[in-house]
Amino acid sequence: MQLHVQGEVVWWRGPAPFHFVALPEPEAARLRAVASHLTYGWGCIPATVTLGATTFTTSIFPKDGGFLVPLKVAARRAEDVELGDDVTLTVVVGGPDEATDPTR
Repeated sequence: MQLHVQGEVVWWRGPAPFHFVALPEPEAARLRAVASHLTYGWGCIPATVTLGATTFTTSIFPKDGGFLVPLKVAARRAEDVELGDDVTLTVVVGGPDEATDPTR
């Protein structure tokens, strides 16, 4: 499943890296529908995220019925992204073929 997300970089005093983008409700609903098949525990879902020209692996965190996408420090530095910035992300969850299959 590939999600295109636009949102504000927020800070949450939770697990590192502290900077996140919340999935908007339509994308969160899509992810909730398949989360039980993708989680490795505690509701965390492995993902590949692209921010600008930087791609990295991470785990999406469940939070208050939604999901937070962590932004790694190296990715934020490479893309000159700061707290409060609006960013666009491509988030891929599932198998490696998910990103290239246009039917998903």
